[in-house]
Amino acid sequence: MSDPVFLVDAIPAADGFVLDGPEGHHAADVQRLQPGETLLLSDGAGGVASARVAAAERGSLRLDILERRTLPTTEPKLTVVQALPKGDRGERAVQMLTEIGVDEVIPWAASRSIVQWKGPRGEKARAKWTATAREASKQARRARLAHVAELHTTKQLVHRLRAADTVLVLHEEAVLPLSRAVLPEAGEVALVIGPEGSISPDELAALAEFGEPVRLGETVLRTSTAGPAALAVLQARLGRW
Repeated sequence: MSDPVFLVDAIPAADGFVLDGPEGHHAADVQRLQPGETLLLSDGAGGVASARVAAAERGSLRLDILERRTLPTTEPKLTVVQALPKGDRGERAVQMLTEIGVDEVIPWAASRSIVQWKGPRGEKARAKWTATAREASKQARRARLAHVAELHTTKQLVHRLRAADTVLVLHEEAVLPLSRAVLPEAGEVALVIGPEGSISPDELAALAEFGEPVRLGETVLRTSTAGPAALAVLQARLGRW
């Protein structure tokens, strides 16, 4: 079994380190790691240190740092635009996307999204997505946390997507299969996932500047499962899986 990952603000420079706070509590009191066992410390930005437990106390561990390294970013960057789904399906989508390897999730207020993120409710909802991405990144033993962007309107989204090298808009009426879409070797690939009621004609027209839409298959997936399924296809095509 691979070593568990615990997040720290910065990779320790010294050879000794005390892991405390929420991460220390989880390591010492929940996972009950014991002296001699090993773990990984991550700063969430590619920095990783392997460590061995020297002593365990209530709520904290004293660690000996064994090795430090910085893992490079993967190319191309994988971004998923996720239209807001109802209920807890958004958090489930973020969890699966993070475990599969998404780099950034962009919440999208599509015209047919039933859920609305406004004011404190929107801030709370995005905080839940961010917390979900954080925990899923740890569970997946990722060295870099998946980032959850601010909520985007369609106008903001079109502007943001112009920075991507390839934009793949998933739509059930598309002809081109995702498996045959041209992918870049570097830069950014962005997947656009519509809401349960599908992307509206006006939104499709606004996204048309990025090229022909693509489809996953003959069946229509829920918005919360379409993104993870499409991302898995990309990971396989890029040779990572």
